[in-house]
Amino acid sequence: MNHLRFLRYADEVARAGSIRQAAERLHVAPSAVNRRIQDIEEELGTPIFERLPRGMRLTTAGELFMRYVRGRAADLERVRSEIEELKGLRRGTVRVVASQALAPRFLPAAIHDFRQSHPLVAFEVRIGDHVQAAEALRSFGTDLALVFNLAPESDIERLTSVEQRLMALMHARHPLAIATGVRLRDCAEYPVVLPNRDTGGRQLIERFLARSSTRIDAMVESNSFEFLRGCVYDRRSISFQMAIGALPDDREVVVREIEDRGFPRGELVLANLRGRQLPVIAYAFAEFLGKRLAELD
Repeated sequence: MNHLRFLRYADEVARAGSIRQAAERLHVAPSAVNRRIQDIEEELGTPIFERLPRGMRLTTAGELFMRYVRGRAADLERVRSEIEELKGLRRGTVRVVASQALAPRFLPAAIHDFRQSHPLVAFEVRIGDHVQAAEALRSFGTDLALVFNLAPESDIERLTSVEQRLMALMHARHPLAIATGVRLRDCAEYPVVLPNRDTGGRQLIERFLARSSTRIDAMVESNSFEFLRGCVYDRRSISFQMAIGALPDDREVVVREIEDRGFPRGELVLANLRGRQLPVIAYAFAEFLGKRLAELD
């Protein structure tokens, strides 16, 4: 299957944008990568890359060819998975793109429990938002996406979805911690630290504020939930996170429901690329996740 290895050279150049960086990732000489690219272009009769002063960029023909390459690689992975299934080994690699709220507990626990019955299975997990997840599905960069607020698209199949509340996080000695729930206008009286606008929780807040008289000025914005959680240890700041990722690590941090009437809920979606036949083990993990999500619902 040397020809597949050479196709991978082209794929790596496309991802890295550079022959030198691709060669480093592949652990081969840059000249070998360049030679294979030239062989492919000669066989196709057209360039698949633009040679730029600072790297390589796919041509229109190259984008078509790369779609073919990644499709072939995905098909090969599926066949390998089916062969291992026949052997009874249940091995393979499952690739997942997940929202950041799932990183601390839900997804690690799900992977741990799945591997109890499938100990030979490996996982590649990337943290990203709904836009990055959709892009990874379309480029065959992932098998599954588990993200918030994934917009309906004709080429993406939603396997299951569950609603999730947004929760307020604060220190146990915060003045609002004595209540069982909070309203956003109460939170606005304290320093607020918000996730950035790409996250599902922030989008829910923005949707509510757009039709409310309440105004919130963020003291801090960050794409790191771990950093935002750390900010509430000053005992004055308040942050927000989806319920699935909001359980506190210790007794010093508490979570409170948002009690505003009509506050929207987020949608956690498990999805794959429509029409793509997943590797057997990825399909098995998708079914496993579906059951876990149903328990949440």
